[in-house]
Amino acid sequence: MIKLVLSDLDDTIIPFGAPRASARALKDIRALQVAGVHFAPVTGRVPAAMSWMFGDDETCYATGAFANGQVVRVDGRTVKWVAIESELLQQVVDVLDGECLNVWLALYGLTDPAHVSLVSPHPDRLLANPPDAWDGHTQCILPRVPTGSYVKANLQCSCSRQEMTKVRDLLRLRVPELGFVMPSLVARVIDVSALGWSKADAVLLIAHELGIDPTEACAFGDSENDLSMIRALPNSVAVANADESVQQAAAWHIGLSRDDAVAQAFEDILAANAEGRRPSFMSKDFNMSEALLA
Repeated sequence: MIKLVLSDLDDTIIPFGAPRASARALKDIRALQVAGVHFAPVTGRVPAAMSWMFGDDETCYATGAFANGQVVRVDGRTVKWVAIESELLQQVVDVLDGECLNVWLALYGLTDPAHVSLVSPHPDRLLANPPDAWDGHTQCILPRVPTGSYVKANLQCSCSRQEMTKVRDLLRLRVPELGFVMPSLVARVIDVSALGWSKADAVLLIAHELGIDPTEACAFGDSENDLSMIRALPNSVAVANADESVQQAAAWHIGLSRDDAVAQAFEDILAANAEGRRPSFMSKDFNMSEALLA
């Protein structure tokens, strides 16, 4: 029986470009909770962004892993907090600046998701090549990383996907104390995380805190930043639009994010638990096309 459902948000339970989880998904999350199944979002986003993504329903994210697992909450209580020191983030800025790359470090506030600072010693170059998410009304440009500790940081890229891959690999070599992963196949963003702590560690901690065996958990994901979580749990699920590495690592496969395939899987889990069986999608014979027409 599945007792814990974990899901990435962007491009998984929430299709790219959609402002929030669908009404169907929200209804299914509440139904899972009523049935005694725990639900936890596992996302690169900060906790403050959850309100609008879940229609102001705090019960949907009282338990979850945020900022790629660097903030972990269980029943509204913070049980883990992993920060990145400013010195390491400044090393990232120095590499980007030294290579004259059109990639910019972004620092996020935990209480206001709209408060984003981009770091660049050369603001004229940034303004000439602004990233997709640039908004001069809510963002500011800093010459250096302010001294302190940070939970959420990423790289906003004004370059092609191919160049992003090269930047990611370069930073893995030049700043090996940090992790660099892509959270989306669409958005031009590279997440920066604390090395040695990932979504995998976060979901296993959530299961432990809830007294649930990892075999009783089910995780849904799509991108490179989900890969550790997908590998950590035996009941891991890739949406059809997932990165190839996630598709290969996942135990089970469902339909597209844009078709609400994750919500459909939630409904399958509910029915299976009630009937004392495994969900239909946890079968090698599961046919995604037939399921979507059902």
